[in-house]
Amino acid sequence: MAVLDVRPILYVIGYLLIVLAGAMLVPMSADLAAGSPDWQVFAVSGALTLFFAVLLVLTNRTHGISLNLRQTFVLTSLAWIIVCLFSSLPFMLSSLRLGFADAFFEAMSGLTTTGSTVITGLGDLPPGILLWRALLQWLGGIGIVGMGIVILPFLRVGGMQLFRSESSDKSDKVVPRASDLALAFCWIYLALTCICTAALMVSGMDAFDSICHAMAALSTGGFSTEDASVGYWREPAIHWTLIVFMILGSLPFVRYVSLVRGDARPLLRDTQVRAFLGLLAVSSLGLALYLGIVQHMPAEEALRQATFNVVSVVTTTGFASADYTLWGSPAVALFFVLLFTGGCTGSTAGGVKIMRFEILWLTLWAQMTRLISPNRVIPLSYNGKPVDSDIILSVMSFISIYIGTMFVFTQLLAATGLDLVTSVTGVAQALGNIGPGLGTIIGPAGNFKPLEDEAKWILSLAMLMGRLELFTLLVMLSPSFWRT
Repeated sequence: MAVLDVRPILYVIGYLLIVLAGAMLVPMSADLAAGSPDWQVFAVSGALTLFFAVLLVLTNRTHGISLNLRQTFVLTSLAWIIVCLFSSLPFMLSSLRLGFADAFFEAMSGLTTTGSTVITGLGDLPPGILLWRALLQWLGGIGIVGMGIVILPFLRVGGMQLFRSESSDKSDKVVPRASDLALAFCWIYLALTCICTAALMVSGMDAFDSICHAMAALSTGGFSTEDASVGYWREPAIHWTLIVFMILGSLPFVRYVSLVRGDARPLLRDTQVRAFLGLLAVSSLGLALYLGIVQHMPAEEALRQATFNVVSVVTTTGFASADYTLWGSPAVALFFVLLFTGGCTGSTAGGVKIMRFEILWLTLWAQMTRLISPNRVIPLSYNGKPVDSDIILSVMSFISIYIGTMFVFTQLLAATGLDLVTSVTGVAQALGNIGPGLGTIIGPAGNFKPLEDEAKWILSLAMLMGRLELFTLLVMLSPSFWRT
């Protein structure tokens, strides 16, 4: 059995912690400017993080970093856990005094851009903590884009290898090197965040709230600065602005690179983009008609509320402009179905992803056609590229494992004393990195604070598994992985 060399893994994690320590300077500065004593919390947390980061870098320095397949799997999983541990320090040391389970849950929710929270009284908190929550989601969002485009396709996880062509095939190469692609993503991500911030300020939101909500919208995270989420602001312009940028955060970022370079055709021709926008349009219009006719809501409000909350759930952002569980059973049933959709591959959005549903539909269509014409040869293609049996098997396996994981985690949550609706939707929102579930406890008007610590640990694991596309963690449970 080959011994796993962990030095390159710890070396890379050390540099990730250096970035995290630097990020803690931002909320520290905000608290200093506001005169909040919590600035010391971020100073201490940053110093501890930097100490261990430098220790990892110095003790694991090697000549040239080259990771094999096993090391990449371990790095992808271990990095999220360790970064999350250090990210939870400010929540435990600040005036919130969160316990370890609550702090880890909040940090994991932020970094995976889930948006579930255990914190109440957000409007009364010092700016540093609010900014830290938003910053965690923003950093997690750009990390997710890079992971979805570069790492997961390399690991051949859940059919993601279909999208290796976006950054590696010469026929579809938008930039010459992977490092150039990553830099382009960062600039586009930053530019969209700045534009969203400016648009929210023009729409009537103050500067601080605009920055926090812009970071949460582009990362499709959903942390707000108020307990009532976006429902705290009544200005329609704020709602429509966030709708636009939640959608932009859920589109493939590699398409933005082509768009910036003057070629809009890849974005317009991408089948998952068209399917994603079509799903949003049909669901929003259908729900708006229901709210207008059955709930007697004014036309503009019905369209805005329906569109905002549908977009928020499908993009896995998790903002809420109203408690949609009060809109009747048809609306609740729609939102339950939307919990399982998700955004586009290569975006900050979570969920099953539109791409996998399209591959599933192509496979089912081909199978039905073969039943009618057994001798017919049916080549499958997606976005103009052939879909081989390996990709189909990966997608089918992912969806099967997703359903199986739902069953297992639902049973675990129910064992902590939660009712069926809370258990099912709690797991669905965690695996999909969405934020709110359904029901009175964790619904759009609820909070995860009342849950037992055991339930929070279960949901933290589910959030991580959902963000890492399940197989990245599950494969390490196989003894053969460690014997390779």
